Amino acid sequence: MTDAASSIAPPTLPFDVVTIVTSAGGIKALGELLPQLPADFAAALIVVMHLDPNTASLLPQILNRMTALAVKDAESGEAIKAHTIYTAPPDYHLLVTGDRRLHLTQTKKVNFTRPAADCTLTSVAERFGERAIAVVLTGYGHDGALGVRAIKQHGGRVIVEDPATAIVASMPQAAIDTGAVDWILPIDQIPPTLVKLVQQNGE
Repeated sequence: MTDAASSIAPPTLPFDVVTIVTSAGGIKALGELLPQLPADFAAALIVVMHLDPNTASLLPQILNRMTALAVKDAESGEAIKAHTIYTAPPDYHLLVTGDRRLHLTQTKKVNFTRPAADCTLTSVAERFGERAIAVVLTGYGHDGALGVRAIKQHGGRVIVEDPATAIVASMPQAAIDTGAVDWILPIDQIPPTLVKLVQQNGE
């Protein structure tokens, strides 16, 4: 494990998807991360944020103001495309099917929440293997820790926000405690790391 983006080794395969998981403080963290990603970012992004299940989500509209990438709520059955950010809607777990399409489900809550980061990350790990990147940002609890293990076990890469820069440190720290993390970075170093990982292989 290292804390320097400069140590990145070229991946053997291109990365197809980046899954970003967050909870409390997530809007601010995403506001620092997403504006630095280029419009031609060569992977799809999935954003899982803990949301109030009883309130309509404005997350796509909020994120749309932050980024040059297309942003939309995920819909069951749609194919995952590059240059697009898919958000998990309230009260649904967001999964990926065998043909790499999105799937929404209301199976039981995981880590007391739905959507849960662990569900999405585990699904992405199983479908994308070493072509997946996980990013864990600020948030309460340990959601994402099991998913990070799955990403790593399937050959993917894991980036975690440095707890020192996180508004709430527990989600990043729980991911770090798994021992399955490749980079622990302050929030401002995560976007250039993603660009280097994804764009160097999309050329």
